[in-house]
Amino acid sequence: MQNDETGYPGVETSTETPTTAAPARKRPKPGERRVQILQALAAMLEQPGAERVTTAALAARLDVSEAALYRHFASKAQMFEGLIDFIEQSVFTLVNQILEREGATGAQQAARILTLLVQFAERNPGMTRVMVGDALVFENERLQQRMNQFFDKIEATLRQVLRGAASADGSTTPTVDAQVRAAALTAFVVGQLQRFARSGFRRAPSEHLEATIALIV
Repeated sequence: MQNDETGYPGVETSTETPTTAAPARKRPKPGERRVQILQALAAMLEQPGAERVTTAALAARLDVSEAALYRHFASKAQMFEGLIDFIEQSVFTLVNQILEREGATGAQQAARILTLLVQFAERNPGMTRVMVGDALVFENERLQQRMNQFFDKIEATLRQVLRGAASADGSTTPTVDAQVRAAALTAFVVGQLQRFARSGFRRAPSEHLEATIALIV
């Protein structure tokens, strides 16, 4: 409580209740706005049946101007590239951990890679639409090429681990066998993600996953 002795000299104290000022809007820290933009874009892609995301709609969701978006990204294509960067870094960091783990057979490593992809997609529905290309239909062609390269790299990794498994099984053509199996497994996981996206995220890609992997790996 304040008494007369604690007042500052020369300053009159008003008897009226002061008006509470509206809280100042915090300015995002450097790099924080970029993350917010990408999070908002991913969230908009999670809406089943969502049409093409426009920069106007994205700006409205963030309550900023379109010009504010372009201060952080040169184009909408660059925003999608930010999502693809996240997908690549997240997935391949975990894939490398699977490959570095000792004691696993090639078949076990392949099964874990498939499970990883499915679980990542299930936890990130908006990213799934990017991975299968649904969200990239009307965007820059290079974005789809990057996702194609992503799955090419997944297939090459599966081929690598399955070659050793084919040799261990006594195959006389381990390279060919590994190519065939890797292509089939990649097609399987892409199909699971496509069904997930096109079902409006109702058909979980992990449905019967363990049993299916046991049959095909």
